[in-house]
Amino acid sequence: MVDQVFSFGELGMQEVETSKYLTGVLQQNGFTVERGVAGMPTAWVAKWGSGSPVIALGSDIDGIPQANQKPGLSGRIPMIAGAPGHGEGHNSGVPLNIIAALAVKDIMTREKMSGTIVLWPGVAEEQLASKAYLVRAGVFNGVDANLFAHVSDEFGISWGDESALTLISAQFKFSGTASHAAGAPWRGRSALDAVMVMANSWEYHREHMELAQRSHYVITDGGDQPNVVPATASIWFFFRERDVERVTKMFEDAKVMARAAAAGTFTVLDTVQVIGSAWRPHMNKPIAEAMHRNAQRVGMPAWSADDQVMAKAVQRLMQQPDSGLTTKVGPLRTPTDTPAGGTGSDDIGDVTWTVPSVTLYYPSNIPGTPGHNWVDGIAMATPIAHKGVVAGAKVQAMTLLDLMLQPVLVRAAKDYFVNVQTKTVKYRPLMAPSDQPAIWLNAEKMARYREQMRPFYYDPAKFATYLEQLGITYPGVAPVVP
Repeated sequence: MVDQVFSFGELGMQEVETSKYLTGVLQQNGFTVERGVAGMPTAWVAKWGSGSPVIALGSDIDGIPQANQKPGLSGRIPMIAGAPGHGEGHNSGVPLNIIAALAVKDIMTREKMSGTIVLWPGVAEEQLASKAYLVRAGVFNGVDANLFAHVSDEFGISWGDESALTLISAQFKFSGTASHAAGAPWRGRSALDAVMVMANSWEYHREHMELAQRSHYVITDGGDQPNVVPATASIWFFFRERDVERVTKMFEDAKVMARAAAAGTFTVLDTVQVIGSAWRPHMNKPIAEAMHRNAQRVGMPAWSADDQVMAKAVQRLMQQPDSGLTTKVGPLRTPTDTPAGGTGSDDIGDVTWTVPSVTLYYPSNIPGTPGHNWVDGIAMATPIAHKGVVAGAKVQAMTLLDLMLQPVLVRAAKDYFVNVQTKTVKYRPLMAPSDQPAIWLNAEKMARYREQMRPFYYDPAKFATYLEQLGITYPGVAPVVP
């Protein structure tokens, strides 16, 4: 499963082959599947069992633009230049959850246990574009606890607030009037001018913003060609701050600037669309403590000499210390251990404020990788990824069993959620009721590359591993400069 999803390499909202394959595996193993959940064609929910408790397992499935990379080779060697790939490792999380769920399903069947297992995917996590919509659609209604999984280079388990920022992702679309840019420019009104005025206004505004903020943007539509005054233009922002109140203020400030930019360029601000959002995640203490005990029992994978050679070669490629793969399970992270100043975001936060949740970070990648990069794909269809997924699945399955067999743990998790986590902070969505999932995301990119990528899909009927299909001898320490 890890190799198969790696070979698809699909981007957010376009995970068509990935979702078809994973739901097929679940259906073959007795799960009922609902597709197209929350208005997203690649979102789904799979269920097995009956009664309480109801435990959900989630993980992300989307890839990274321009991260196409042959696995197991310590150099920049794409299969298709410019194509997307799993430069984050999201090919591994749902396979981990599936094998954990199947192991527990067998035990529950044998022991005639009550309980319901729910699996779900994080669609378009890289755009933070789905989980708030899953929450709004009621996917987690009636769920007692949620166990999430995310790739890492170690077992990382924590409780309390994660070191992350709350986020609003929004696109601002302007319209103007087209005209011949040389023959009659006075008859035109440039929507691109409005975009540029808004961007420049935001840059001036940075001087007066608090240091913790992070904001960045891309121009997604800048016109068609230079000799036509752009009739349409759009700019896509990520706004990040420490909490809901501060990020909402950033978003409102941006709306003011957008309206002013339109007025100053005699254009129109057509729409402000929230594409995605993310609360700062907060992990449940009782579940995290149980999960960490299980990680200590399972221990780190038994890395081979070849695994360490591969890891050290990649670290040298990145000009990082060649310390190799992690060999010990770290301590449970508490709020006092959480480093201050985290600047990333994850829309699992919306789920953690809806149902008691914990994220299991599991060791399927190499320490020191930059993240969101082709380098992060090198290990993700190799024995390193495979061993990390199996170890992580054991921890996930053991924690799932703890929740199924120990009502006191479920009660403790709910007590923490109600009387500690949400006692004074109540979840509210950061998008408007009229906002809808941005299912158009990445459609053009995948249309450009999908047929070129199709011949590289993994064929498990012919090859034991994806490395074998690609003719790669592991570990592939290649003298290639990135």
